Amino acid sequence: MTHMELPGINAKKIIERDQKVISPSYPRGYPFVMDHGKGVYVWDVDGNKFLDFAAGIAVNSTGHSHPDLVKAIQEQAEKFIHISSDFYHTKWVELAEYLNRIAPFKEEAVIFQTNSGTESVETALKLARYHTGRTQFIAFLGGFHGRTYGSVTLTASKAKYHRGFYPLMNGVTHVPFPDPYRPMLHMEPGEDIGEATIRYIEELFAHLIPPQDVAGIIIEPIQGEGGYVVPSQGFLPALRELCTKYGILLIADEVQSGVGRTGKWWAIENFGVEPDIVASAKGIASGMPMGAMIARKSITTWEKGAHGNTYGGNPLACVAGLETLRLIENGYMQNAASVGSYCLERLTEMQSRHPSIGVVRGIGLMIGIEFVEDRETRKPAAKLRDLVVDNAFELGLLTLGCGTSTIRVSPPLCITREEIDEGLAILDQAISFAENNR
Repeated sequence: MTHMELPGINAKKIIERDQKVISPSYPRGYPFVMDHGKGVYVWDVDGNKFLDFAAGIAVNSTGHSHPDLVKAIQEQAEKFIHISSDFYHTKWVELAEYLNRIAPFKEEAVIFQTNSGTESVETALKLARYHTGRTQFIAFLGGFHGRTYGSVTLTASKAKYHRGFYPLMNGVTHVPFPDPYRPMLHMEPGEDIGEATIRYIEELFAHLIPPQDVAGIIIEPIQGEGGYVVPSQGFLPALRELCTKYGILLIADEVQSGVGRTGKWWAIENFGVEPDIVASAKGIASGMPMGAMIARKSITTWEKGAHGNTYGGNPLACVAGLETLRLIENGYMQNAASVGSYCLERLTEMQSRHPSIGVVRGIGLMIGIEFVEDRETRKPAAKLRDLVVDNAFELGLLTLGCGTSTIRVSPPLCITREEIDEGLAILDQAISFAENNR
């Protein structure tokens, strides 16, 4: 594998035009300018081919331009493209019925369809306050929940997401996420970090926040932007018990981790926990802008007109969502489990050959590779991680960083073992180059 000269001539021209008219706030990574994609591969405007280990930030769950999705969208576009949420249509109801069937709790679900993950989170916040009559929320350091005002207040993965935007929404308290590799709390003898985190929240209730004022605790079952961090196994069940004890709603932000990515419909199901509300988006419609707030019917007590949106239930997004869910249920979810397990095994073997890899973690096809200066101190190797990402790009592999020094492996759920091998061979070379040139 040889390094490509990137960006190419055509890509440079597009980037120059982009910089004149597109907001500079977008966090662009490397200079990839897409032309088209198919399955797990994408091509730039200069004809260069790349294997996609990022899937548009875990969005293209069925791969790029799956023919079933393209056909469904085209057929729907010929009928009607928009009618607004003031009226009804069949595909909207069908999608909501599908989401009700796969919701991660036994109770019947009620669905509010949105246009993005941040809107799903905002909807969950409003419903939690409305239903409980309480005002406070607890979120976790390292969490990412979006960039609109309510959700960005919950977000605590990078300080720059808050810089220049204060005052944020009031009523939010952050606690450390139970990261087994980087525990932030003191652990009593015999405790793991999950148990220490529950004890810490109980101490907050005793000294700072009356639990009867807390409407909800919101958590990513596996942190996304924060580093693809998997909590200790017993933490989420204990958090569920804590919420039940105090009448607090447990809100699972499954925007990045849900819809089959971990080999189950929802990441929280890997821990045997039933939340009260789920916020979903990203992979739910394979790239069409759609999200959903999925809530227990018993808590969906708000009245007509209390909340709404113009584009909710958009028919093009709905048919994309239906096809996505069918494809995932009929094979891609099982593929995510089996190929994800294979990928973890391969990465663990790579870790033994690369001293810069501190830890490999994940479930299904939501995998994080955290880079360190050395394994004893576990000092994050952010510059080395960035060098790996850039070199992988030049070798023909799209990846994305997360956390301080982690690379996420989040390819389309249709990826094969052979394609995983192809991508890991590129990643192996990129890591070796970075280790030798840091």
